[in-house]
Amino acid sequence: MSIKKRGGSRQPELFPRSKCPTIPIADNHRLVVMANEIDWTEYEELIQAIRMSKLKNAAGRPPQLRALGGALALRATRKMTYRDTEDQIRYHAPSRYLCGLTETDWSPDANTIQDFEQLLGEDGMRQLNEYLVKWAVDEKLADPSLVVADTTAQEAAIPYPNEVGHMASFLNAVVAASGKVGKVLVGFVKGLCARVKTAKKKVRAHRLFAKTASAKKQLTKELAAIVEGINTELGQGLDAAKAQGERLKKQGKVAWNKLNALHGTMSKLLPQIRYWLRTGKVAAGKVINIHIPELYSIVRGKAGKAVEFGLKWGFARLRGGFILATVARGKGDMPDSRFALQAVDQHIALFGKPPKSYAYDRGGYSRENIKKLKAKGVKEVGLAPRGRAKWAVANKVKEKLVNERAQVEGSIGTVKSPRYGFNRPSVRSAEMMGVSGQRSVFGLNLNKLIRGLAERKELVLVG
Repeated sequence: MSIKKRGGSRQPELFPRSKCPTIPIADNHRLVVMANEIDWTEYEELIQAIRMSKLKNAAGRPPQLRALGGALALRATRKMTYRDTEDQIRYHAPSRYLCGLTETDWSPDANTIQDFEQLLGEDGMRQLNEYLVKWAVDEKLADPSLVVADTTAQEAAIPYPNEVGHMASFLNAVVAASGKVGKVLVGFVKGLCARVKTAKKKVRAHRLFAKTASAKKQLTKELAAIVEGINTELGQGLDAAKAQGERLKKQGKVAWNKLNALHGTMSKLLPQIRYWLRTGKVAAGKVINIHIPELYSIVRGKAGKAVEFGLKWGFARLRGGFILATVARGKGDMPDSRFALQAVDQHIALFGKPPKSYAYDRGGYSRENIKKLKAKGVKEVGLAPRGRAKWAVANKVKEKLVNERAQVEGSIGTVKSPRYGFNRPSVRSAEMMGVSGQRSVFGLNLNKLIRGLAERKELVLVG
C-alpha cells in the first residue's frame, strides 16, 4: 500500500502562489480613519518632548517616532503582546498604514516597542492621554463643564499573597539570579543548594501534608528561620562583593540589582511574617509580592471580592465619556475624601478653569469638601450625602449629576474589559503597571474619538 505524501495539494499549481497580495485597504477601516485623523506632526512633537525630558542627551540613532507612535496607538486600542504587535505591524496592511510603513518593508521589533513604552513612562502616557482629551474637547465631543470622579483598583497579575508563597518565591528568585552573577558571590552560592533543598521540603510539607493550623504554623516558623539565614548571608555577600558587582555588565548587572532588591524586600518582610505568627494579625504596610513590593491591598468591600491587590487609581470622566486617570503613589495617597478635591485641581491645571458641575460618590462627601469645591469655582457640587444630610444642589441638577455619576462605572468597566486590559497587565514592575493603565485609558479615549469623528462624516467603521 502506497503512502500519500503529506503537505500541499495533489494537484500542484502551474505557477507558485504569490506571497505579496495586492488588495486595497478600505477607506472606512478603523485604523485607516485613525491614521488620517491624527495630526502626526503634533503627535510626534509631543512624543519627542517627552523623550527628551527622559534622556540625558540626544546622542545615537534618531528613533522612528512615526512608526512607534502608530504601534503605541495600535497596542492601546486592541490589547496584544509586544510579539503580537510586531507580527501585526509586519503583516497586517491597515496596521502598517497606521504606522506609516506601506512604502517600506521595515517594521519595529518587539524589543524596540517595549523600550519605547518604558521610556515614555506613566507620566508620558498620561500626557498623551491629556492631549487626546483636549483634542476631543476642541472637536466638541467632550464637555469639560461637567465632570464626575471616582476611584478604582488595578489588580496585579500576582498569586494570592501568603507567607509560605513569599518565601518560596524568594528562594527561587535568589537561586536564579545567583547563577547569573558569575564568581562574584561564589562563597554564598557554594552552600546555597543544600539549604534551598531543605527549605523546599518545608514548603512541600506545608502545602501537602500539614493538616492542622498548629502544624502549618510550626512549618512556617522553621521555613522563616532558614530563609532568614539565607537572606543574612546574601546581605553579607552583597556587601563584601560590592566593588565587583558594580563592574558587572548586561545580564550580570540585572541579576546583581535583582539580588539587592530581593535582600531589601525580604529584610522588610521577615519581621512582618514573625509579627503575623506571633499575633495572628497582618502588619501595617505588609509586603504582598516579593518581586513588586510597591503593591498593596485595597479593601473594596465588594460582594465576592472584599480585597484587591494592586494599585489604586482615580478617574475623572468628562461629559461625553472621555476619561483622565491618575495612579496613587502609595496606599494612603488617594483616599476618596482627598481625591474628590484632587480631581478638580487636576481639571483646573489642564483646562485653565474648574468644571461648572461636579459629582462624586458619598466617599468624598463632607461639608468641608463642599465649601472647598465651591471656593475653587465649582457652581454645582454634587457630592452624594451620607446619612440624612441633604444634597447641595436642586433636584433637577441632582438627577443630572446622578445620571452622569452612574456612567463613570461603565467607563471604568470598559477600561477593565479584555479589549483594553487595564486589570492584571502582563508586566513585572509597578512602573509598567502605571504605563499599562494609562495606555488602556488612552486606547478607550482614542477609539471613542475616532468613532465620534467618523459619525460626523457618516462613515461606518470596520475592523
